[in-house]
Amino acid sequence: MPRPSTKEDLLKAAKENYETLMTFIAGMTEKELNTQFDFSGQPSKKEAHWSRDKNVRDVLIHLYEWHKLMMQFPKNNANVTDSKKAISILPPEYSWKTYGAMNVMFWKRNQETTLEDAKEMFAKSHADVMKLIESYSNEELFKANYFCWTGSAPLGSFFVSNTSSHYAWALKKLKAHRSNCKKK
Repeated sequence: MPRPSTKEDLLKAAKENYETLMTFIAGMTEKELNTQFDFSGQPSKKEAHWSRDKNVRDVLIHLYEWHKLMMQFPKNNANVTDSKKAISILPPEYSWKTYGAMNVMFWKRNQETTLEDAKEMFAKSHADVMKLIESYSNEELFKANYFCWTGSAPLGSFFVSNTSSHYAWALKKLKAHRSNCKKK
C-alpha cells in the first residue's frame, strides 16, 4: 500500500494495519509470546530497536508512547502562529539526533507493564489517535505548510508515521520474531 496522502487513505491504512497487527498478535503461540526476542545473530538487523525491544509488550508500549507524543503535539502548538515558537513532537530534552535515548527511556519506564495492560493501553491510544485524525480536514492534514508548527511536513505525515507506518514496522518485527521461534 502506498504511503497515505489523503485523510481517507490515512484512516483506512491506519485501521487496516492496526487490525492486521492485532490479529497477528492474537494468533501468536504461547511460545512466541513468551520467548524473548533475539536478533543478535542477524547482522542485517543492526538498528537500535532490534536489540532494544525484548517482547511483544515492548513493541506495543513503543507504539503507545509515540501515540501519546502525537496526541500532545497539536495541543502543545494550538496557539502557535510563528514557526520559531513551535514545540517539537519530541519532549524538550530530546532531538531527532537523540530520540533513540527517548525510546530507551520509554522502554525502561514500562518494564513493569504487563502484556495485557500494554494491549489495552495501545488499543485506547490507537482509538484516541484515530479520533484526532477525524477531527482534521483533508486540507489540514495534507496541505504543506498549513500549520507553521509542523515545519515543511504536513500534519498528516506525522499521523502516517505514528499509525500505519509504525504498525507495519511492528508487524515486521513480530514476523521476524516468529521466524526465529520456528527455527529453535
